[in-house]
Amino acid sequence: MAVDTKVPQAAVASKAALAPSRKRTSSVLLKIIMAVTGITLILFLYLHMIGNLKIFFGAEAFDHYAHWLRSVATPLLPRTWFLWIQRGGLTVAVIAHIASAAILARRARAARPVKYVHRPKVQGSYAARTMRWGGVIVLLFVIFHVLDLTTGTLNPVGDKQHPYANVVADFALDRWYVTLFYTLAIVAVGFHLRHGIFSAARTLGQQTARGERIARASALVLSLVLVAGYLAVPLAVMTGLVD
Repeated sequence: MAVDTKVPQAAVASKAALAPSRKRTSSVLLKIIMAVTGITLILFLYLHMIGNLKIFFGAEAFDHYAHWLRSVATPLLPRTWFLWIQRGGLTVAVIAHIASAAILARRARAARPVKYVHRPKVQGSYAARTMRWGGVIVLLFVIFHVLDLTTGTLNPVGDKQHPYANVVADFALDRWYVTLFYTLAIVAVGFHLRHGIFSAARTLGQQTARGERIARASALVLSLVLVAGYLAVPLAVMTGLVD
């Protein structure tokens, strides 16, 4: 007796409908991951900026703060463990943030039915259009920053016992190229932050017109504060305010 092995058309249609739905769900999850990891990184940047500004209180205060960071959570944790746990968490957040952005970008390109011969002008802010190259600059800067002021490998002084001296030597006038690279990286962070905060607000549920205006204004103010706070240190060293 013959057996009908044809798959019902309704089942095929159902599977076809589920595929885009699952893709949309996973894309939403990736956007949430980007938003949460982005907020985590922003909080770290602000805390780090506040710590950097302690340099204006003098070498003793700044060095004391730097040494205190190595002893956070002791005796619950061995000395410097908190810093390494923090670095590990930040590394995971950065990787998750970049990976989610890369996957979403690839999906956006794949969704285009036809590639444009002449790419149309992109609508949106300058910050949104520079997220990719800005992210690359920031990543390169983070690598340099770790080798410079964390491990001391690229620093003229490189003395972990005297962080204040390391910073002053780093932004000396004869190392103008370091200050230039630092400035470009911080400005890139500002653009990235401005667009990122607004995007995170939308991803996490902000949909009203009033909320959008508040999100845009908040993103602009927060990014300007961050840029000013970070650039204050190298400018102070170059002008002799900190020496």
